[in-house]
Amino acid sequence: MPPALPLNPTEFSPQFDAAARRAGFKAEAYGEIHGHTLLAYTKRTPRPRPKVYLSAGIHGDEPAPPLALLRLMTDDFFDQRCNWFICPLLNPTGFVQATRENHGKIDLNRDYKGPVTSEVQAHIAWLQRQPNFDLIICVHEDWESQGFYLYELNPENRPTLAGVMIESAKRVCPIDPTTVIDGREIAEPGIIRPVSDPLLRETWPEAIYLRNCHGQLVYTTETPSALPLEQRIATHSAVLKATMDQFFRQKMSPNPRMA
Repeated sequence: MPPALPLNPTEFSPQFDAAARRAGFKAEAYGEIHGHTLLAYTKRTPRPRPKVYLSAGIHGDEPAPPLALLRLMTDDFFDQRCNWFICPLLNPTGFVQATRENHGKIDLNRDYKGPVTSEVQAHIAWLQRQPNFDLIICVHEDWESQGFYLYELNPENRPTLAGVMIESAKRVCPIDPTTVIDGREIAEPGIIRPVSDPLLRETWPEAIYLRNCHGQLVYTTETPSALPLEQRIATHSAVLKATMDQFFRQKMSPNPRMA
């Protein structure tokens, strides 16, 4: 049976912190906003292992991603196969208020180019103290989508994980059937691969900043908010489990570009 989820948003951070510490993670407070501590969690292995970054909760009206990370944490998913870097709740004031924006009505996911918000400034300062990542996944949900979809930023044409993400998601929820999603033409069903230079955008979401500064394989995953919360959580959990299994197999392959 899935673990109980916090019904009150203010319960999320204490529950996640306790679960992460039990799982061997180190907590780091990298800032504070309106009485909420901004927390990142790291778990490093003694042997060389891939470095994986996960984030959630940058939009406060998207509860499924942080809750999916909490569920995976309580399920002991974050094992010794990787070095983990997790920011489970980037917008705590929005999460508590169930608003997309932060307390100042600013969309944090448009503030990574010349940031003005304290949350993003503190997050970037924390990221700059970390190593580059081998895999980056920003976990989201979308109030307008008709099904699961994802963005892939892969400028070096590394072995893609998009296919396994779609296959694992479709076992739990529908894949967005449209050919234009979020104003962009798809490359494959449910997969957006931007062809224009993302660095030319006037505003940067977290994923673009990470692609520019911290890694060359970046995914943004989206579940449809119209689905029941439990179904969205289950979809994110299934996608992350399947993705990490495939990613680790690729890394352990004698010829990873052929994996």
